[in-house]
Amino acid sequence: MATQEPSPPSSMESNKPGFPKKILGNKLEDKHLCNCCHNILRRPFQAQCGHRFCSYCFNRTVSNGPQKCNACIKEDIFEEPTSVLKQGCAFPDNAVRREVESLSAVCINEDCTWEGTIKEYELNHEGKCEFMIIPCPSCKERIRFNEQERHNERECPERTLNCKYCKEPFHFKNIKAHDEICPKYPMICEGCAKKKIPREKYVDHIKLCTKFRTPCRFHVVGCDMSVEKEKIHDHERAYAYEHLNLLLHYIMGMKVSMEGLQPQGLEVAGHKLLELQQSLRELEARVSQLSTTSSGPPVQGAAASSSSSSTCSAGLPGPPASAPLPPPPTLPPTLSVSTSFTPLPSSVGAALELQLHSEKTKVAELGRRCTELEVKAGTFENVVCVLNREVERFATTMEASNRQHKLDQDKIEALSNKVRQLERTVGLKDLTVVEMEGRLREMSATTFDGVFIWRISDFAKKRQDAIAGRAPAMFSPAFYTSKYGYKMCLRIYLNGDGTGRGSHLSLFFVVMRGLNDALLKWPFNQKVTLMLLDQSNREHIIDAFRPDVTSSSFQRPVSEMNIASGCPLFCPLSKLDGKNSYIRDDTIFIKAIVDLTGL
Repeated sequence: MATQEPSPPSSMESNKPGFPKKILGNKLEDKHLCNCCHNILRRPFQAQCGHRFCSYCFNRTVSNGPQKCNACIKEDIFEEPTSVLKQGCAFPDNAVRREVESLSAVCINEDCTWEGTIKEYELNHEGKCEFMIIPCPSCKERIRFNEQERHNERECPERTLNCKYCKEPFHFKNIKAHDEICPKYPMICEGCAKKKIPREKYVDHIKLCTKFRTPCRFHVVGCDMSVEKEKIHDHERAYAYEHLNLLLHYIMGMKVSMEGLQPQGLEVAGHKLLELQQSLRELEARVSQLSTTSSGPPVQGAAASSSSSSTCSAGLPGPPASAPLPPPPTLPPTLSVSTSFTPLPSSVGAALELQLHSEKTKVAELGRRCTELEVKAGTFENVVCVLNREVERFATTMEASNRQHKLDQDKIEALSNKVRQLERTVGLKDLTVVEMEGRLREMSATTFDGVFIWRISDFAKKRQDAIAGRAPAMFSPAFYTSKYGYKMCLRIYLNGDGTGRGSHLSLFFVVMRGLNDALLKWPFNQKVTLMLLDQSNREHIIDAFRPDVTSSSFQRPVSEMNIASGCPLFCPLSKLDGKNSYIRDDTIFIKAIVDLTGL
């Protein structure tokens, strides 16, 4: 007696609403719908009023206390207390549950061909369908369930990678930003072209590198050339004339600044000279006055000298030379004799002559300095004139060089354009050659009798690529049932696909779009036999199927190829491990035979 399949655990009864209506494979009846979520009943409960609800919907409705039944209100049969929903007033409707679980169901996900009952859908397929669309937890992009692993490893911009240089983790979208700051990132010296210099050691390298280009020492006056360290002296010798011109412009700028200051200095010196000349004239006038006074009577001279001396000592101007002197006072004879010789004028004159000599010395010094400044200014003007002539000659040479340089640049640009055009032409030719080589290989492997043998070499390496997810699937070259017949190919998963992932070798048959599809009968309905050949010719692994004419895999292709259909459990991988006769020289052979009956 067959055992009954176990029902899903009770923990599922309270966390999901009803099944979507689209999963039903036949006509939908109202009695199978929840009166709350209006989907197909999941774990149906029947209330006292007779209406049915999903277990999840009923518990959610009464979680906030007793509620009126909306179905009773809508049908206008509401009556208390029967139509009031509350905890403990409903019971599991197992009869309806068994009826619902026995209904036929199909998967609602695009391209999925699963079929069964609602019970099987809940147990084995819901939430596990490989074609189910789910959001990526990192970037929120919507992807298929069976593509999640590949998306996380290759496509998600939010995936985390480890830098292969410094081993620090970072997001894939920040890879360029990380490369800009990575201390271990390999850099190339612009001087010696040494490669793989860690960024953290790059500064120390360029300090010692003799090939590294540094600014010229004359950059402070305008030389903008960068020269290798070992050639800096050669550059200074070769460009001495240019450096001289740059210094000239620098000196010219200084001259302009000095010309703005010199007039002011000369004006101040001129004022000082005028003041000294005025003082000199005053001193000469005083000396003349004193000489005139000393040539008169002794008493008068003494009196005048005394008056003059007292006046000079007081710092006040004396009386005019033409003014009459007051008569000397009457003195006793003894006094008259004693004052007949007064040495005061001579001492005052000597002092005045000494002061006059000092002032003349200062004037002579100022004159000498002015003369020196004039000589220097003349010499400087001569140097400037010479430099101006050199600059003009150099400007003429530079103008001619610039014209020649422009002509050379035009020629270089024209040649560069021709080179780029030739490179594009060569690139297009290369693409054409590659395309023709591919077509030639495909044509050499193509058959037109419905029988195709596919040789797969380097099996171990390709299987490791499939396990690592780098190349999970491989397509064979195309083959035909006849020259103008159906176009087909094979698709193989060396590490399995779907239910056979990791345990079986999966082999599929693919109908491709051909040039003569309009002349052929559709859907494709020929028997297909797939074989893994035993290279000892003892025990081939064989599987055959006849196409399901309702499947989109065998309708007339509207794209390059239809969805693959075949055997996900074609061959256990355990048969290919160890010593076997299916793999020799790291090569396997797959054979496909299409029955041509009726064509």
